[in-house]
Amino acid sequence: MIPDLSHDRIDRLRDAFHSAGYDADGVVELLGAEAHAALGRGEPVPALRATADAGSLGTLVRLFLLGEAESQAAVAAALDPLPVSEATAAGLVVTDGDRLRAGLDIRPHGVGDESWWVVSDLDSDLRGGRPVEADHVLGVGHASLSLVRATSRRPVDSVLDLATGCGVQALHASAHAQRIIATDVSKRALALAEATFRLNRVDVELAAGEWFDPVRGRKFDQIVCNPPFVVGPARTDFTYRDSGLAGDDASALVVRQLPSFLNEGGTGQLLASWVHRDGEDWQDRVSRWLPPSGGVDAWFVQRDIADPALYVGTWVRDAGYDPRSPQGRRKAAEWLDWFGANDVIGIGFGFVTLRRTDGRGEVVCEDLRHAFDDPLGPESEQWLRRVDWLRGHDSAAALLAARLVTADSTVLEAVSEPGDEGWNPLVHRLHRTDGPGWQHEIDELGVRLLAGCRGALPIGELLELLAMGYGEDADDLTRAAIPMVRELVRHGMLLPAEWTGGDR
Repeated sequence: MIPDLSHDRIDRLRDAFHSAGYDADGVVELLGAEAHAALGRGEPVPALRATADAGSLGTLVRLFLLGEAESQAAVAAALDPLPVSEATAAGLVVTDGDRLRAGLDIRPHGVGDESWWVVSDLDSDLRGGRPVEADHVLGVGHASLSLVRATSRRPVDSVLDLATGCGVQALHASAHAQRIIATDVSKRALALAEATFRLNRVDVELAAGEWFDPVRGRKFDQIVCNPPFVVGPARTDFTYRDSGLAGDDASALVVRQLPSFLNEGGTGQLLASWVHRDGEDWQDRVSRWLPPSGGVDAWFVQRDIADPALYVGTWVRDAGYDPRSPQGRRKAAEWLDWFGANDVIGIGFGFVTLRRTDGRGEVVCEDLRHAFDDPLGPESEQWLRRVDWLRGHDSAAALLAARLVTADSTVLEAVSEPGDEGWNPLVHRLHRTDGPGWQHEIDELGVRLLAGCRGALPIGELLELLAMGYGEDADDLTRAAIPMVRELVRHGMLLPAEWTGGDR
């Protein structure tokens, strides 16, 4: 059943939240750093103590964040001017004996200076461990937050949030886009997303339908998508994660079709999963998803690889099933049987950045499985900028004529071992200290080359000087250096001098 979240009810709920101070800052201030951190770890007791005598704000925190049953009088005071009868009719709260519990998950969500409320369904923990429903609308989880951090925030006119769910990606898009359209196949998801947008006074056009069907014939400056990317049999147990397509066909569909809905120069960013099979390179697999006509820059970043048993166990628990229960065992067995029948040895997960271009597309697939702190969104924007620069310096002659500067964020690590005459160098490794923290091993001549990259001389002249100084053949040294230089530019360790202000 779809909750009746009328505009009037949502407007009154917004007034109640404002009056109580139920927002991201208010919750953090009430709980304090320690209790807030404990709540994030799933430990409610410190938060329960912090909210014991905190009036309406404490009631709302216990009701919506902790899943506690509260007295009718306390809830009535906290939700005023929305009557309890209206809140119950809307499904916002449900009766539990003579007390009330949350019927929906409504929680503050804030990043930086932006703060919103997000409406979604209760997860299995707040449902008393019961499995979620087939049309369950997921809240703000790790996957959606990772996409938020991986999305470029350059100002644009139009954004499409494909498979919007609770609407969190569209909320973030509202900070940099003039127009937003959000689509979903789930009518319940659209109802909760509409409540999210109304609660936050964010203007979003909503459309129902599968995949890109609701926006046929339209184009956008940016598309974001957190699709139902779970890999497995062709079934739909839960609309938020299962596409009804077998294997990784859902991710393939989005990657293949998305560029045709972009304006020239427009970008798309999505989460995706792909299977790993014996004898098949995952990079070749995902590259084949791209439109055969080309005209797309694509950056596939693999953040993790899960073995089938771990993958299945994670998603069985995600739906609220005990893996030891008969139903949990049956679902896990069916899933693992499918993986075995299809020779799946692992499931990759990561981010995809796409850009429509009228030129020859650049396609790069790489692993990025180490930990890093900086969001990937600014890096994706800079990656595309560096791709443009490299495309303009496609020939060896153009690259060798360029003046490059070693980025300030690039540091050198030298590893040596003790020897008879002191320390013997083993390896030199470049580290980028910001962004995704790229690393590259480099030889001694490479170290010397980067030391000379201060923007004063073209790369070609630096290589000639190195060849003379170390008795190397200049042509051989140049041929070996060009691929390394391109890779270091692509990863932001070497930058065009004109980007940095020139000579150093």
